[in-house]
Amino acid sequence: MKLRFPPSLPAFLLLSLTLALGGDQKTLADAPPLTKQTRMDIIRTFTADLAYAHSAFPLGKQGLTLKDGVLTPSADQLQQEMAMWGAAVKPGDRLIISAVKIKPDRIRFEINGGPVRKKKWYQRIEISGTGGATVPTGGLPDPDNLHGSFVDLVFDKYVPELTGEQLKDLLHPALDFNAKTALDAYLETVSPKVKEAIKQHRVLVGMNRDMVIFAKGRAPKKDREKDGTTEYEEWIYGEPPQEVEFVRFIGDEVVRVETMTVTGQKVIRTEKEVELAQKPASPPPAEERPANAPTLRRPGEAPDPHDPGYQPSNPSQPVPPPPPPIDNGQGAPPGDTGPGVQPGDNGPGTPQY
Repeated sequence: MKLRFPPSLPAFLLLSLTLALGGDQKTLADAPPLTKQTRMDIIRTFTADLAYAHSAFPLGKQGLTLKDGVLTPSADQLQQEMAMWGAAVKPGDRLIISAVKIKPDRIRFEINGGPVRKKKWYQRIEISGTGGATVPTGGLPDPDNLHGSFVDLVFDKYVPELTGEQLKDLLHPALDFNAKTALDAYLETVSPKVKEAIKQHRVLVGMNRDMVIFAKGRAPKKDREKDGTTEYEEWIYGEPPQEVEFVRFIGDEVVRVETMTVTGQKVIRTEKEVELAQKPASPPPAEERPANAPTLRRPGEAPDPHDPGYQPSNPSQPVPPPPPPIDNGQGAPPGDTGPGVQPGDNGPGTPQY
C-alpha cells in the first residue's frame, strides 16, 4: 500500500523547521549569562580538540573575528594579510585548539599554539650573577615569535549560556568539528562547480594549487620553464602509454591544461573555466617624511624647493622653476649656477685677469 501525503505537508514541515531554528536563535539571544560551571565545561571540552579549518587563518596577532555568522576580515583583506604575514592554516587543514579564553563578550579559540609561541618552563629560569644581574637561560623573549592564530566568537552584550553543540554550530564558518577528512572540510569552502570538479578529479583553468592538489593529488613530476619573459611551472600527471595531463601554473593560478589521451589526441584548454574573485593587494602607502627629520642644511640656510624632501609651509604655493644654467663662455661647469658665479667668472676662488 502506497502512503499518500497531503499537498500542504512539505510546506508545513518547512515552516516547522524554520520556526524551530528561529526559536533556538531567540532562546540563545535571551539566555542568561554564562555560568561558572558551563565556562569550565567549555574550556575542558574544547581545549586540545581537533578540527578542520573552513577558512584560512592569518599567522600571528591578527586572527579572525566571527559575529552573527560573518567572518572578518573579508576575503580580500585576508589575502593581503596572508601575503604579508603568512598563513597559519589553509581551508581544509587539520588543526588543534590549544587554548580557550572566555572574555566578557567573546570566546577566543587559539589554534596551533596561539598567536605567540609560549615559553617552556625551563626557558623561564634565570641565573643570578655577581652584582645582582640576572641572565635568562632560555634567551631573550621575542615579541614577534608568531606561531599560530585564533578566532574570536563575539556576542552582542555578554557570552550567553549555551551548549557545546550550539557552540560548534556558531563556529561552523571558521571551524568544522564534524568533518571526517580534510577533503570533506575543504569542499564546503569552494563553489559548487569547483566542488564537483574536485570530486571527479578534474582540473579546471582558473583553479589554484590547493584545488589541484585536492583534485589530483601532489604531482609526481614538476617542470619550471620560461615563455619569453613569463615564468611558469608545469605539473605532470601520468605516464605513457596511459593518459598524461600537463597543468600549467603562472603564480598560483592554472592557465593551461593539456591532456594527451591514450589514442594520441591532444586536448588543450586555456579559457578560464572558474573565476576566483581575488583583488590584488594594494601597494603600501608612501612613507611620509617626519616633521623632525634630520637635515644637512646649515643653521639659517633656506630650504631648496627643488630638493626631493622639500615640504613647503604653504602647500598651495607653487614651486618656482629651477634657474636656467649660466653660460659664462669660460668653460664654467654647469653646476656652478648659484650666486657665487657671475657672468665672466669661472667660479669662486678663480683668479681674474
